[in-house]
Amino acid sequence: MNTILNLGFILLLGLLAERFIQRIKLPTVTAFIIVGIFIGPSLLNLINPQLIKSSGLISNIALGIIAFSLGETFLFSSFKEIGRPVIYISLIAALLPCLLVTVSLYYLLEQPLHVAILFGAISSATAPAATLMVIREYKARGSLTNTLLGVVAIDDAWCLIVFALSFAFSKDIMQGGGANTSWFNAFYPFIREMFFVVILGSLSALLCNFISRYIKLKSDLLIYILGFLLLNTGLALHLHFSLLLTNIVFGAVLINISPTSFKFFDLTKSVDAPLYLLFFILAGANLEINLLRGVLLTGIIFIFFRSLGKILGAYWGGCLSKAEYKIRKYLGWGLLPQAGVAIGLALIVKEEFPQLGDILFPTIIATTVFYEISGPLFTRYALIASKEAQ
Repeated sequence: MNTILNLGFILLLGLLAERFIQRIKLPTVTAFIIVGIFIGPSLLNLINPQLIKSSGLISNIALGIIAFSLGETFLFSSFKEIGRPVIYISLIAALLPCLLVTVSLYYLLEQPLHVAILFGAISSATAPAATLMVIREYKARGSLTNTLLGVVAIDDAWCLIVFALSFAFSKDIMQGGGANTSWFNAFYPFIREMFFVVILGSLSALLCNFISRYIKLKSDLLIYILGFLLLNTGLALHLHFSLLLTNIVFGAVLINISPTSFKFFDLTKSVDAPLYLLFFILAGANLEINLLRGVLLTGIIFIFFRSLGKILGAYWGGCLSKAEYKIRKYLGWGLLPQAGVAIGLALIVKEEFPQLGDILFPTIIATTVFYEISGPLFTRYALIASKEAQ
């Protein structure tokens, strides 16, 4: 197929798969990844090679929108409302899986330190969409549900910060610093980058908010915010900054400087569905089936220690913040789904370090499919066990 015909085929096939998967109560992202695997080069080979090559462009745009949307969760008034338990639980539930996965891969499987660190950083991510879907389906209400919503809203933001630090450290090791590289040498570039990221994201938000007062039509506002998003993402890539952190700052500053800025986030939500569909299907298509056998043990270790870290992290965070018993006991089960951000980070590693693509990317795709199938079931268990499911 030519590229345009291929795009139409993928969009319609993805929509059909989404409708089918909803009938058996599984997340739609699972359908998209499975479709991508089946029509990708490893199996049916129905995707144009040019489209496969352009997956980096599509993933950068999709990740830019995801990061911008996460910025909305950093509204200062919301932080006052969600309280101390959400901050404690989200932070510990992001850091503990990172530590456990890194240590287990380094000592049990004897993976190189930089590989173990990158796996650990990606393990911090969760999938808010899958958790929200289960909460809405069971009309759950209560303290655990409210805390869970707060945690999944900011959990991926912690993950992106952890990943940026880990990426800088791993990059320094691979460029010759060795396993004994100093933490200052690894983190100084990140600290310097964060300084300029905050400046770039903040200036974009201030400029975007100032000019928007002269735009009245809704259709023009959509073009306007998408233009700023692409401009901000493109500048981050051009300057070799993290497009994820830059767009989080862009969204966070924008949501806090103007009471009407919610309209920008609502507008992006109205057009992001096709991009996410292409993003997940092309992510699945990038999976090389013949590599899965070689990463089976790595995947099992990753799943076990990530799950343990999420559950224990939520429990310890709940204890430190003196949360209710049912929150300490059950909330961690609702943090197990993993999807878009994890795949996006794996794609970044694959593009930056192609030599790691054969082990890291197929492992993350395989574990994402596992978590997107089993994760909503664990979330349902948490809601029912806490007696908050209606």
